[in-house]
Amino acid sequence: MTTENAETRNTDTAATVAAQSANVALEKASSKKPASPKKGAPKGQKGGKGGKPKPTAAAKPKKPIPANTASKAPKAAKSKADGIREGSKTAMILGLLRRSKGATLAEIMEATSWKAHSVRGFVSGTLGKKMGLTVTSTKGADGGRSYSIKS
Repeated sequence: MTTENAETRNTDTAATVAAQSANVALEKASSKKPASPKKGAPKGQKGGKGGKPKPTAAAKPKKPIPANTASKAPKAAKSKADGIREGSKTAMILGLLRRSKGATLAEIMEATSWKAHSVRGFVSGTLGKKMGLTVTSTKGADGGRSYSIKS
């Protein structure tokens, strides 16, 4: 190897090293979805779409109420027990509860295939609150609970 060849080789490698560019981080690609707001953060008002502006209270006077209005007669309370489908579990339970002795919790559970907490919730919520029926609950000598409805 001659010294000339060695010098040209050194300059070639120096040229290739100098040709490299500096390390630069690549730009991030924009995500398709925007960032979602933090949970519980207040949401901004949505803009209207060109509807009529609402009149202010001062712009529209209220109608006077006539003094001699007759009060309307109250409507008769319609029992929700009237609209029960034949053969439904509600109809079966009401049939059991309207017997003279009523029905025990175990009898209702067997008829509906519900668990005890479901029967108690149905008696309290649906029959008592929603349907407005008065369900009486008594505890027997054996410790079993029985329910009945006076019809």
